Amino acid sequence: MVNLLDESLAATFAALADPTRRAILERLTQGAASVTELARPFAVSLSAISKQLRVLERAGVLSQAKQGRIRRCHLEVEPIREAVEWRESYRR
Repeated sequence: MVNLLDESLAATFAALADPTRRAILERLTQGAASVTELARPFAVSLSAISKQLRVLERAGVLSQAKQGRIRRCHLEVEPIREAVEWRESYRR
């Protein structure tokens, strides 16, 4: 039987598997950013970036808040911390 932690870890690792999503998370370590700011370094549409953001949000590593017409994205570190702790338990 799969427990909630296993599902959370799977979603986190799946989200981290893509280099674009990892680059987005790396940018968010500097602070919150709008979707447009996150899309700027990539040669893809805002729609494509929005799809990547949804994956990150479903994994719980990103949250979004609307400020007027702008969506601001924030890094959520708890799922990443849990993934690191899980990995460390196997390293020992």
